[in-house]
Formats: sequence, structure tokens, C-alpha cells
Amino acid sequence: METLRIGHSPDADDAFMFYAFAAGKVTIDGFRVEQVLEDIESLNKRALQGELEVTAISAASYPMVADQYRIMVCGSSIGRNYGPILLGKGSGGPGSLADLEGKRIGIPGPYTTAYLLLRIYLERPFEPVFLNFDAVGDAVKSGEVDAGLIIHEGQITWQSQGFTNLMDLGVEWGRDTGLPIPLGIDVVHRRLGEDASLRVTEAFGSSIKYALDHEDDAVDYSLPFGRGIDRETCRRFVKMYVNEDTVNMGQEGAKALETMYSKAKERGIISEVPSLDILGDILGA
Repeated sequence: METLRIGHSPDADDAFMFYAFAAGKVTIDGFRVEQVLEDIESLNKRALQGELEVTAISAASYPMVADQYRIMVCGSSIGRNYGPILLGKGSGGPGSLADLEGKRIGIPGPYTTAYLLLRIYLERPFEPVFLNFDAVGDAVKSGEVDAGLIIHEGQITWQSQGFTNLMDLGVEWGRDTGLPIPLGIDVVHRRLGEDASLRVTEAFGSSIKYALDHEDDAVDYSLPFGRGIDRETCRRFVKMYVNEDTVNMGQEGAKALETMYSKAKERGIISEVPSLDILGDILGA
């Protein structure tokens, strides 16, 4: 059997989607599935080289890999009026966005959707400081940076750590576009060909549905990937990003991707809006 490497980040939501593969409940005919666990920015960089057959990537990085990868209709991490949050230190930190002009902001990687959205919505020059995503909060606390972009479970634990919410990019996006915010997508390398790519997409969708139908077991599997959060916080975070939008991005999800890339082009962040090559049937299309 051919080995199929599937890359995903070691986070609770991605682990939840992969649960059925890990438990042997879903298989892909003709392939032996190998799990590749790396943080999302590392997966973005590997996708630039076309290394993995299947991988999660930041939606923002797709324009750079569209010639190599196709988007699965399932597996997307989509928020509805929530997403990455720009945080300040709290007492003694910046009190508003105006205070950030020319300041240092911790960013969880140059290819992340969080960074793309910040460049769209923070209409002031700033100095990006690229850090591992789990180092951003500590960098804000220590004063190494003046503010930081928080992703993953930090989006629901920041209040207990005394940070100040300077801008919720999910809320800003929703107010601006009226659309859900596409943060991550799962892609299949073109070298697999049409038949295998569709089989992978169908199996991945089945894995997501299985996890949703067996939520407690899938949450238990995901909990060790939650970096110390308790079970119900893990469940809450997982359900933010594994839901009906993940089963099928639908017309809204596809439109949201197109809108994001159009805004990025308008701002001069990307040179061209990529054609969306989506595997599987888009609901509502």
C-alpha cells in the first residue's frame, strides 16, 4: 500500500478531525495513512515545497501553493464572528489601536491567516515580530512585544491571563463582510490525481462526521493536544472550529475565501487572486 502523509497541527481541533483515522474507524482504500504533526506555520512552509500529499494550511498561504494543491470542500477551520485576537498586556500596555503605530507586534508566522487579516484591518504601520504561536502570549507579558496575535485555544483563555482585547479579527471581518472567516483549509497535492484526490476528500469528510457523531470519544482523543486546557474548554474550542462549516464549507465558505484574497490583492499583499480549485461538491452551489 502507498503511504499517504496527512499533515495537521498538534491542536485539539485538528486532532478531533483526525480521530477516526487514528482509531481505525475510517480508512482510505489503497493507502496507509501516516499522521504528520507540526505547527501550522511549519506545515505552511512544507506546502510551499509541495512535500506532503495532504495537509492543513493557513487559508492565507493558499495563493502561494495553488499551483501544487487543491482545496478539499471539507476540513476548513471557519469562525463566525470570532477568530485571531490582537492582545495587549493590560495595565501599562497599549490602550487602543492608535497606540500601536510603529510598535512591535508578535505574529505567529508570516504565512498565517492571522497576519494577513492584521495587515488588512490594522491601518497603521507596525513592526512584525515573528514568533512560535505559543510564545506570543509570554512575549506580550514580558514586554518583548507591545501586542500579540493570539490563535488556537488562546482565543478563549486570554481573559484569565489579564490581557486586553485590542481587536478581534473575527468580529472585524464579520462586521466588514457579513461572511464567516476562513482561517485554515485542508489541501491535496495534485500529484495524487483526480480519483485518489476525491477518495481522500470523501474519507476526510467521513472522519469529521464520525468525530462529530462520537463527540465524547473524539474530545478524549483531542484533550492531550490542548496544551493543558480542561476537558470542557477543549470541547468548547473544538466546537468553534469543527462544525457544519468543517463538514462542507458551502457557498459562504467559498465566497469568504474569494473575498479574503480579493482584499489581500487590493492591499497589495498578494499579486493575484487564485482560482479556487475545490475538491467535492459545495453545498448550495
